[in-house]
Amino acid sequence: MAAPALGRPCGRAAGLRGGLRRAPLPAPLPAPLPAPLPAPRPLHERAPRSRSSAGLLAAQCERGLFQEVFPGQGAEEQLAALLEPGRPPVTAYCGFDPTADSLHVGHLPAVAALLHFQRAGHNVVAVVGGATARLGDPSGRLRAREPLAAERVRAHARALRLCLWRLFENHRRLLWAGGPGLGRAEVLDNARWLGRRPLLGFLCGAGGRLRMGTLLSRQGCRERLRSAEGMSLAEFVYPALQAYDFLHLHRRRGCRVQLGGADQMGNIMSGYELVTKMTGTDVFGITVPLITSTTGDKLGKTAGNAVWLNRDKTSPFELYQFFVRQQDNIVEKYLKLFTFLPLEEIAHIMEMHAKEPEKWGPQKRLAAEVTKLVHGTEGLESAKRCTRALYYSSVEALEAMSDQELQELFKQAPSAELVLEPGMSVLDLCRKANAIQDGPSGYQKITDGGVSVNGIRVTNPETVLILGQHILKNGVSLLRVGKKNYYIIKWLQL
Repeated sequence: MAAPALGRPCGRAAGLRGGLRRAPLPAPLPAPLPAPLPAPRPLHERAPRSRSSAGLLAAQCERGLFQEVFPGQGAEEQLAALLEPGRPPVTAYCGFDPTADSLHVGHLPAVAALLHFQRAGHNVVAVVGGATARLGDPSGRLRAREPLAAERVRAHARALRLCLWRLFENHRRLLWAGGPGLGRAEVLDNARWLGRRPLLGFLCGAGGRLRMGTLLSRQGCRERLRSAEGMSLAEFVYPALQAYDFLHLHRRRGCRVQLGGADQMGNIMSGYELVTKMTGTDVFGITVPLITSTTGDKLGKTAGNAVWLNRDKTSPFELYQFFVRQQDNIVEKYLKLFTFLPLEEIAHIMEMHAKEPEKWGPQKRLAAEVTKLVHGTEGLESAKRCTRALYYSSVEALEAMSDQELQELFKQAPSAELVLEPGMSVLDLCRKANAIQDGPSGYQKITDGGVSVNGIRVTNPETVLILGQHILKNGVSLLRVGKKNYYIIKWLQL
């Protein structure tokens, strides 16, 4: 999904231009379209304030985490006053549709936004879209999502709830200084209320307050209506159901703020319209940036470039390495977006990096902070252990690795279980593991230095295997043939 340009009016009511390719649109009604909703205001246009007086809104604007606030004119001042320290806590929420069984790095800005609200003493709700995922969010899509079976959505929703709870808990235990200031956090599933809402009751209530002109005027909707595939009714009502989430949470939790990615402004506007019309209360929306690859594609499942937050899909080592590999021109931005380090500390890290760029200090700190949030201290230690074993040939790290870490680090590596026989040589090991060919070519491979055991190159094929050197204390040998061909050997009956 592509992010709308900052400052572009997302809610301007306008008639449909052109028409569907399959059939002409009906003539417009003589009644005028409803008045346009106010346009969102880019937060970077705000007047600068001193850091000491900056509240939550200004502080996150300075980090680049909060991008736009809705409604536009006057909303920023109202919201800033609502979030001032000393005022009663506000409740903010963000939704996550379970189209997969894990969150990914592209979701982290939204999670970080919730956590910053919580750190400021406000209450936060993460909503898993167990109901809305059945329809599929049409935002920024050229064609409809593949429908998901109900049981699959339920399984995905359970996995996302666990993932979100893990993030909240890791933040509280490892990244929060302590004290009574942390707000309350909840993880809910909108299937609890949307799944029980009768269709006719929904249409007569919330459906009667949402205007067709506003929904039809949105660019994404217009583009889909003009496309050959068109837009299904299920996709069209998706914004209405997400708007009802906001209304439900406002009534039950006093929610005043909805957070979402930059591609969610249209859905946020629908929620604003419904809540204000049905309750008369001022509510607000805030967007956070989309994370893109070096080619400009949004990171996520659809683009096929997702870096997942569940260990069974992306290991702590892989997550750690993703952030360690970030280039200098992006690492400062990511430190501000993904970590809770004070801006002064980030500035100092970048100053030190300018003096000693070869140490990759900002990248390592970024990787450590994010891995700790996602996988906890144990996950961070696992990532560092795997890094030392793979890139620094650390025998100590290799000995300390669990079977799970070995499988994560060497996903494609064949494994074999062998019994150590008296006088067994490196050549015997390679042949039993099917790592080299029989005959002179395999023998030559070893003598040419193309084989290493536990990171130590072996050039004599007749070298006898030694416990503690070729066979580690954990009963494992890591055999490498060539540059990238690894074999995991597990020794039995040692």
